[in-house]
Amino acid sequence: MSTGLPTTTLGSNGPVVGVQGLGCMGMSEFYGPTDTTEALATLDRALELGVTLFDTADIYGSGHNEELIGPFVRANRDRVVLATKFAIERRADDPGYRGVNNSPEYIRAAVDASLRRLGVEVIDLYYMHRRDPGVPLAESVGAMAELVAAGKVRHLGLSEVTGAELREAHAVHPIAALQSEWSIFSRDVERSAVGAAAELGVAFVPYSPLGRGFLTGAFASAGELTPDDFRQYQPRFSGDNAKANAALVEPIRTIAAARGATPAQVALAWVHQRAGVHGLSVVPIPGTRRRSRLEENTAAATLHLTAEELGQLEPIADKVAGERYPDMSSTSAARE
Repeated sequence: MSTGLPTTTLGSNGPVVGVQGLGCMGMSEFYGPTDTTEALATLDRALELGVTLFDTADIYGSGHNEELIGPFVRANRDRVVLATKFAIERRADDPGYRGVNNSPEYIRAAVDASLRRLGVEVIDLYYMHRRDPGVPLAESVGAMAELVAAGKVRHLGLSEVTGAELREAHAVHPIAALQSEWSIFSRDVERSAVGAAAELGVAFVPYSPLGRGFLTGAFASAGELTPDDFRQYQPRFSGDNAKANAALVEPIRTIAAARGATPAQVALAWVHQRAGVHGLSVVPIPGTRRRSRLEENTAAATLHLTAEELGQLEPIADKVAGERYPDMSSTSAARE
């Protein structure tokens, strides 16, 4: 039974999806221990609530995440819009290694590996996870376009690119969606990427719309995280930065209390309302492994903040302490 989550279209000719998707990364790693049974139940519940865009990547769990959600996708193939990504390489002998590969040869191998792990014949939305400036963008997107022609992929997406890069890619092959970090805490995409997406009719898929959990008000420092939670190494969660950023959540808490909502719902409502502000489709993909959080998050899609409330939230991003990642070199912000 669906609750009637509103829908929108990814790109000018892309698939129709619920206005909120589900990020599946945390079901495999990065955010501490996972209850697989509850995670799988969360996938089923998401579909019941009208969530249809499910987001994974080959890097999540080094392929484990694609394998985990594969049976769910196959069982609901006509209702699920499946998104996965390529480009970030890992090494078994070096857990901390992260390389970026955009070569056509790598792309062709990566899509076949993802299709095999997922157990499907076609990927609905295939993203370039990170941009390697050392490879001409036309070559990479050209190789991705070949996957569409071959029937392995239906639509193309990019992640963490600038507005200029999005325009260049779109000229080679239509881009359905741009996925980058966008939240009350992180607004650097508004410099060029959001405007370009609106101009081209490209949907925006914000990842980490809850500031990796900071905007929920659930914790205030890395000390509250488990040892295997990657956030303890993020600048915004460390030391004085964490203390300063925790204080920035107070206006969100105040609005939430007045509206009978949660801070997470207010933060997500802000992201949803970027669609009207900037004139484009916006489909945030908050990640969760629990049905209770999923239900809380999806309810935010119909929460409308007033102009006064939006005004109270407007100054927050400029006051955030710390970068999004320890190394920002592979993000769009580094190439603006």
